Amino acid sequence: MSTISNPYRGYRFPADIINQAVWLYHCFSLSLREVELILAARGIVVSYETIREWGLRFGQTYAKTFKRRPKPGDKWFLDEVFVRIRGKLHYLWRAVDQHGNVLDGLVQSRCNKKAVKPFFRKLLKGLCYTPRVIATDKLGSYGAANREILEGVEHRQSRFLNNRCEVPHQPTRRQERHMRRFKSAQQAQQFLSTHSPIHNHFQLCRHRLSANEYRTAREHAFATWRNATGAAFV
Repeated sequence: MSTISNPYRGYRFPADIINQAVWLYHCFSLSLREVELILAARGIVVSYETIREWGLRFGQTYAKTFKRRPKPGDKWFLDEVFVRIRGKLHYLWRAVDQHGNVLDGLVQSRCNKKAVKPFFRKLLKGLCYTPRVIATDKLGSYGAANREILEGVEHRQSRFLNNRCEVPHQPTRRQERHMRRFKSAQQAQQFLSTHSPIHNHFQLCRHRLSANEYRTAREHAFATWRNATGAAFV
């Protein structure tokens, strides 16, 4: 007799429908109503509010699985982008490695050294090493925080040097429009901590792979997803 608890116990819909809804929402940057429509076309009648609850309940669990990643690359690209929350400017800090993997993100109300330092600490949490190089734009806050938190790490600053980090902001912008902007910094942080790992997991740099390599990588991504979402309970 299995002693593993079933996280889907008590839900009217089976696990495969729940994790497919979460996958559609985060992988393709769809709105909740668009996911509702896609499921309806397949004969699955469920409201967008239920899909929202599934995302909140299970999305974080799935995302944490993908965050338990192997050692990321040793060259990190950092960037910040503003998000407007209830009329006030906030800043989303994000980092990717040289392979395009999103390392983490943090929503802050400020854009100074005191805001960058917690972001650096969040990136280093759980790691047993520091990066070899970090690349940023010319925002002075990066340099000030780097001298205190990442002393000895080479810091390259240029207006266009961190362009690799610009692309991961695009799915966030699309979802921000779908959601009619974020309602609070907490909501933004909660959404992004789920969305980024799941969306990033299926971004396979297809332009660098042959057709066979891409299919193999895609199947591996789906196998990891099935394992993370508890396919054994289906």
